[in-house]
Amino acid sequence: MPETSERMSRVDTAWLRMDNDVNLMMIVGVWLVEPALTLDALRERIASKLLKYPRFRQRVEHGLLGANWVEDEDFDIARHVAATKLVYERGQSEREALQARVGDLATTPLDPMHPLWRFDLIENHEHGSAVIARIHHCIGDGIALISVMLSITDGGGDPPRRRRRKAEEDDGSDWLTDAVIKPLTDVAGKAIGMYGSGIAKTMDVLSQPQQLLGSIDVARSAVQVARDAAAFALMENDSPTLLKGKPVGIKVVAWNEPLPLADVKTIGKALNCSINDVLLACAAGAIGDYLKEQGDDPAGKEIRAMVPVNLRPLEKAWQLGNRFGLAPLVLPIGIDNPIERVYAVRARMREMKGSYQPLLAFGVLAVAGLLVKPMQDALLDLFAKKSTAVMTNVPGPAEPLKLCGSTLRQTIFWVPASGDLGIGISILSYGGGVQFGMITDERLCPQPQKIIDRFAAEFEKLLLVTLMLPWGDA
Repeated sequence: MPETSERMSRVDTAWLRMDNDVNLMMIVGVWLVEPALTLDALRERIASKLLKYPRFRQRVEHGLLGANWVEDEDFDIARHVAATKLVYERGQSEREALQARVGDLATTPLDPMHPLWRFDLIENHEHGSAVIARIHHCIGDGIALISVMLSITDGGGDPPRRRRRKAEEDDGSDWLTDAVIKPLTDVAGKAIGMYGSGIAKTMDVLSQPQQLLGSIDVARSAVQVARDAAAFALMENDSPTLLKGKPVGIKVVAWNEPLPLADVKTIGKALNCSINDVLLACAAGAIGDYLKEQGDDPAGKEIRAMVPVNLRPLEKAWQLGNRFGLAPLVLPIGIDNPIERVYAVRARMREMKGSYQPLLAFGVLAVAGLLVKPMQDALLDLFAKKSTAVMTNVPGPAEPLKLCGSTLRQTIFWVPASGDLGIGISILSYGGGVQFGMITDERLCPQPQKIIDRFAAEFEKLLLVTLMLPWGDA
């Protein structure tokens, strides 16, 4: 092993090996900026900012004991930041041509001989430019990559300087893996009880053996973990719908114009619900209405979306790597009444609070990183059978950002779906708006724009019904 190599963590190794014929483990994003950018300006910015994170200069080298990060001696910024042109089919708009290009790139593997990331610039698009970013999930999770990507915007900061500790050099997250795999033994069983002050803080505390809790906390943690483990293992397979089946590996993407975040907050306050409750209820309504139009009656049905849950303090997101679990969120697609649907979502969200299921899912991913690929695929198929989609909901900056002097007016991203899952839904608040995006497999949902276009309609329906409710303290 070269002296400059670094062992890849077990969880990151699991994500590295999760690529299959129908799903590549890439986080794909689109930035729309005005006015237009030049390729030279974008390359200079990425070289001066992004490459300060060592991971973006490293390639993956496979060894007998796993994968390693190794400096790419043949690194060339032109290989990773390049210009591309849209190909227009008859009758296509600029937006539709861009969406088709993003879908193609979402199924195009990154070069395994070099660092696993790439930016494609469309210099002239909709009165500005479009930047398509692809980063392999083994480099980092969504929260980490958003933090890093924001660093390349105007005024973005550099990663903190620090001296790596010996424990971190050995394996960035194996201490965490052990704590999750053995949650009821010794230090892990005691420290995991810190959930009450935030799950991210819990995971941070797991690395500090000196912080112990009392035996009552251990007992309570043991009971809760046992319940959540049983619930996770015994979870029924998802409701059958047109959105579930065997994908073919052809991706279609869609997004909308943002909804005003202030209006979403107003409805949430009026209904005593969170912003997430409102947005997820709109998503459930849009999916249900789409299925109904396709002749797939959603009445009495619910679908499950696997939602990534951050397991580390946000101030440490720049460290990259994957530190998240997965929580199963039930979307009540069969409820027509928008108010009833909001409260059903709120009830599901409250059930998730205090659950150790994200920790258990992290443990599954850690174990998967130790197995040969066929066994890993079989283990991770558990998630695919029990869910229909992967859904992310991430808060972004409240004010619009700039990139090389141009305004970043719209940002969209999609996380990959593992196994045979064919639906990805992303919700991102940015610059005073809420952005919805979908990436789907062509066989399962050939026109995701038909779902995306329903988000605004479901929101307007909810707004109208809310205004019709009685006013006053009661």
